Amino acid sequence: MIGDLHTTDPQAAAAAGMARFLAQLDDTRPVAVGAHFDADGLSAAAIIVRALRAAGRAAEPVIVGKAETPWDDSFAARLQALDPGGLVVADLGTRPEAVLPDMPVLVIDHHRPTGTPPHAITLSGHGLEPEPTSALIAWWAAGALGDQADLLWLAGIGLVGDMAESAGFAELAEAQARWGKTALRDATSLVNAPRRTAAADASPALRLLLGCDGPKGITKGDSPDAEALRAAKAEVREAVEAARKVAPRIVGDVALIRFTSPCQIHSLIAQQWRGRLRDKIVIAANDGYREGWVHFAARSASGRDLLAFLAEHRPQGADGRYGNGHAQATGGALPLPIWDRFIAGLGF
Repeated sequence: MIGDLHTTDPQAAAAAGMARFLAQLDDTRPVAVGAHFDADGLSAAAIIVRALRAAGRAAEPVIVGKAETPWDDSFAARLQALDPGGLVVADLGTRPEAVLPDMPVLVIDHHRPTGTPPHAITLSGHGLEPEPTSALIAWWAAGALGDQADLLWLAGIGLVGDMAESAGFAELAEAQARWGKTALRDATSLVNAPRRTAAADASPALRLLLGCDGPKGITKGDSPDAEALRAAKAEVREAVEAARKVAPRIVGDVALIRFTSPCQIHSLIAQQWRGRLRDKIVIAANDGYREGWVHFAARSASGRDLLAFLAEHRPQGADGRYGNGHAQATGGALPLPIWDRFIAGLGF
């Protein structure tokens, strides 16, 4: 991978990769920054956009919507509408297919790659120990544009959001000392909430990350966007309380919790049951998130490689929405007929 981080100094490698990307750009056109809509992806996008704009370059964020992947035509259309001269893809996975062809691309990611897009500069943290989140890699990369100390809290939100709080990153310790451990945690929880709601509109969270000078602008703010985050958190809390009452069905080493909710809470339910069924592969499945589909999350406290498990049981017809992420945190989405074949193969 060009610009990969598996060196003695991944921070310097990330900045060098960004510098190579910038050297390819047409300065008369904006940079499009495509990103996932969780705390890590949103923070990564905010870091890159803010750093580019501070350096005098035009940059516009585009985040995925409900049940959307960056390889969908709808996402590509929103990117192309910007007429970008370059594309940054943050926290969206690393695949061999190009999101937009024929332009400079910088990939920032930490999930297990399934390939490398053509002609892209790829900053992959997968396999590093400890493993940096996409927001931290973005902060490292943004160093090519100058001192980004004031944006370190955004990297902190990405680290907290992807459960890397105990990984020992000096950057997180510095962010906690400067902005407060509780403030970062509370801001992360709020930033993560909108994408889990039925509407799955994370734009209020992104606007706050682009405009605030620290996490308390999110946790203590009284703007309409801050109020939207608090309302989203309440909606998600209510949905989780309903879904957690569903008892698991167990076949062999797999525990299945199936429920119906318009909210994206399957990963939260899987994580809760993971601690109670420590010797099982927990699959939380939501058939109410999108009509005709089942969205699911897989977690386990047993140490099993869940990506390998899903690959072993991959049903015919599953597409790129199935089995991505991390060895200990994965999932996917399947149309109902394919889902039925999948769980039948597991013995349900």
